[in-house]
Amino acid sequence: MLRRQFISRLGMAACAASLLVAPLLAQSATTLKAADVHPKGYPNVVAVEHLGQKLEKATDGRLKVRMFAGGVLGDEKTMIEQTQIGAIQLYRVSVGGLSVVVPEVNAFSLPYIFRDQDHMRKVIDGPVGQEMLDKITNNPASKLVGLAWMDSGSRNVYAKKAIRTPADLKGLKIRMQGNPLFVDTMNAMGGNAISMPFGELYTALQTGVVDGAENNEPSYYSQNHYTVANVFSRTHHLIIPEILVFSKTAWDKLSKEDQDLIKKLAREAQMEQRELWNKSVADDTAKLKEKGVTFVDDVDVKAFIDATAPVREKYGAPYADIVKKIQAIE
Repeated sequence: MLRRQFISRLGMAACAASLLVAPLLAQSATTLKAADVHPKGYPNVVAVEHLGQKLEKATDGRLKVRMFAGGVLGDEKTMIEQTQIGAIQLYRVSVGGLSVVVPEVNAFSLPYIFRDQDHMRKVIDGPVGQEMLDKITNNPASKLVGLAWMDSGSRNVYAKKAIRTPADLKGLKIRMQGNPLFVDTMNAMGGNAISMPFGELYTALQTGVVDGAENNEPSYYSQNHYTVANVFSRTHHLIIPEILVFSKTAWDKLSKEDQDLIKKLAREAQMEQRELWNKSVADDTAKLKEKGVTFVDDVDVKAFIDATAPVREKYGAPYADIVKKIQAIE
């Protein structure tokens, strides 16, 4: 009898202990790992850090974000793979890098698909932008959740000489991201596209392996590329937004409330990053001018638009509906 009472009380104590432990486990802090190839202080990095601060405050410290900037967790391809398996939870990825698993995003990568930066922003802020995020989320192969867009400005050619027309690119080896669309774009513009990782570019410019590259002003400045290629020609050939994604593996473990909160904060990060971006472009352009960089504004953009028409036709054909929606936005 005594033994049965003892066992019964022991069982009740165990149940009570489990009830006490469960809430504690539920309330224990979870740190989400965020990553970016860009350095600390870069607009994308700062916006995600602020997202993390808001998330921590809104959840009373239950959810936190730790940022790993500067590519310390690997190159873009490696970090995409880490995000897909859940080793990284929050990642800012380029459209070009994501096109391998979600081909539809290539519609945003077409040369001169956007008339200007304002046009691009109207697209990503509206239904077309949300449609593309949904395609990322709903594609089983991506293993990612599309959260928000981030600005990366327009991409322009920089070298040791001015580039005003396609003829000026003839014979020049220009580094491009390793997406066939981007390689074909540069070849159509008149250059000789060379695909290589971003981290190898400075040395390649320095040693003459390539004659130039293309990117936005903040990347050009932060990577010190202006020291080895000091003429920046505003070709505006690509205006490609970037994407903030979440690991689907990790996302499915979150409550609906936490998911909704992160979506809300991601949208706020999208708008905050834009303001940070505008300031960064203005500040970095001023610094570059002080460093002696020559900015070429009298580029024959129409000549480059005409030269890249076959690229838009070739790569835009599978996404004709999306292209029409983009072009219809005023």
